[in-house]
Amino acid sequence: MPFRIFFRVLGLVLCGTALIVYFASHSIRTGVVATLACSLLLQLAYFASVLFLIWRSGCVSRAGQRAERFDSCKEVGSEPPDLDEVTNESADLLQRDQMRAISLLLP
Repeated sequence: MPFRIFFRVLGLVLCGTALIVYFASHSIRTGVVATLACSLLLQLAYFASVLFLIWRSGCVSRAGQRAERFDSCKEVGSEPPDLDEVTNESADLLQRDQMRAISLLLP
């Protein structure tokens, strides 16, 4: 989200809070206190969301490290398939799927 949009939304939320509280209580002091409380709540929510994103990225990186360890533990004597074999198999599967699709269209 661009900073301009974020700043506008933040300003709208805080001004909206101040106006609503002022019209409900007819007190400027209560409006200021409620607006500060709303600002603090928004900051706490932002901090919590950043912590959540950091935690989630850590989980993803740990999963990637586990996958790398799994790949390094290959059986002795097994070799990865040649690139030509893989491309030939995928081409055969694609051609077979296309023929099935055409046969479904024919009466």
